[in-house]
Amino acid sequence: MNESSHAKALLLLALALLSFFFVVAWVIAARRAQARITDAVPGPVAVGIGALTDFLDALGIGSYAPTTSLYKLTGVVSDEEIPGTMNIGHAVPTFVEAFIFIAAVDVEATTLISMIAASVVGAWFGAGVVASWPRRKIQIGMGVLLIVAAAIMIVRQRGLVPGGGAALGLGGVRLAIAIGGNLILGALMTLGIGLFAPCMILVALLGMNPASAFPIMMGSCAFLMPFGSLRFLSHGRYNLRAAVGLTLGGLPAVFIAVFIVKSLPLAWVERLVVAVVIYTAIAMLRSATKGTKEVTKHA
Repeated sequence: MNESSHAKALLLLALALLSFFFVVAWVIAARRAQARITDAVPGPVAVGIGALTDFLDALGIGSYAPTTSLYKLTGVVSDEEIPGTMNIGHAVPTFVEAFIFIAAVDVEATTLISMIAASVVGAWFGAGVVASWPRRKIQIGMGVLLIVAAAIMIVRQRGLVPGGGAALGLGGVRLAIAIGGNLILGALMTLGIGLFAPCMILVALLGMNPASAFPIMMGSCAFLMPFGSLRFLSHGRYNLRAAVGLTLGGLPAVFIAVFIVKSLPLAWVERLVVAVVIYTAIAMLRSATKGTKEVTKHA
């Protein structure tokens, strides 16, 4: 076993342990909140949202923007609980994605581990801030970042960024840029902007093989989501039933996407996602504006 394979094996072991401890921490937090079994049983809509969004996630589109949009459209989760619900509920399916792609796709170990570590640090600090934000501030933050996410998706779809190079790793200044960029993306992810599309663009701009983005972005999400989720769990800022729905619907969807479907002509799906994300961003900002007017009336 060469050095890179050894590092990858240790990373997968760490991910397995983290997965176990995350599930235990979630169960303990639910019990402390005196949640009953019936409180954790999701409805078909919640499970369906998990299945659809994690299916798209495993194919590289991402899950956060579509999940936010579907929650806003269906009203399954209140706006202030959306960031925590997504970070907690999508964690377990993301663990599975990370295992698959870290094991299967070649990427230089130093680049992979350092970018993952940076995203975890960003998520820890980001979740600590977002978990204590009031409803209106979360609505504004998510509205603005959803517009940014839509813009990133459009840039990617239009091919306005380089297609990447052949490098499987980075060094020097380029590695420092990658670490700094992933740290910021980890912090933003706790507010609901997905890491996938911007991470793909970051990797391509730095000249890496586009395929290497998959273990980096999925590994980053898999490691940062539990750390960010602990903040949301401690504050109770999430919807338990909807989060369980994401997990139960997402797990089989990931296996279907990776091992059965494998790839789809996703151009029209991505365009639809962009349209829905823009609509949701506007709805979020309008909700925040209405909240301001209501506060003014009652003042």
